[in-house]
Amino acid sequence: MRTKINITEGIFPMPVLMVATYNEDGSVNVMNAAWGTMQERGHVALNLTESHKTVQNIKARGAFTVSIADADHLVEADYFGVESGNKVADKFARSGLTASKAENVDAPVINEFPLCLECEFVEYQHNDYGCGVIGKVVNVTADEHVMVDGKLDMSLVNAIAFDPYTHGYYKVTERVGEAFKDGLKLKK
Repeated sequence: MRTKINITEGIFPMPVLMVATYNEDGSVNVMNAAWGTMQERGHVALNLTESHKTVQNIKARGAFTVSIADADHLVEADYFGVESGNKVADKFARSGLTASKAENVDAPVINEFPLCLECEFVEYQHNDYGCGVIGKVVNVTADEHVMVDGKLDMSLVNAIAFDPYTHGYYKVTERVGEAFKDGLKLKK
């Protein structure tokens, strides 16, 4: 038997993405975006409205970064979602986090988040099915503490996911299988 529940805005798990840009004065702006994914290999799609300060900055600078939020910085990540850069000019400074300039794009890397995608702005899309920013990933960096033998260890990233049904955050840490391998057991 199945129970009918209300339709909500997402699928679980949804990534908790930190989208970072520079404001017109060069200060750092960060927003929390749960509606984001890879559009295809090498391109990100973020479902963001044009009213966001972040979108205005992306269009002006032609670049942004996307970091994966981690459990150690859950409070800061959530703050970036509940406070608007349109209303609070020093939003990033209030978080206590630090940033450095990305290697390949005109956008900041939030140092405390373990995994960061540097993106060039490709286009802004708006139609009957949604709106959002498309970016081309030109560089990916990871903090040394999430690397093992020269490879990224996602369990060390300690990523968090958003639950749109109950508005909770969950840790995504345990590897439970091997993609493109485990299912082969059922092939005949």
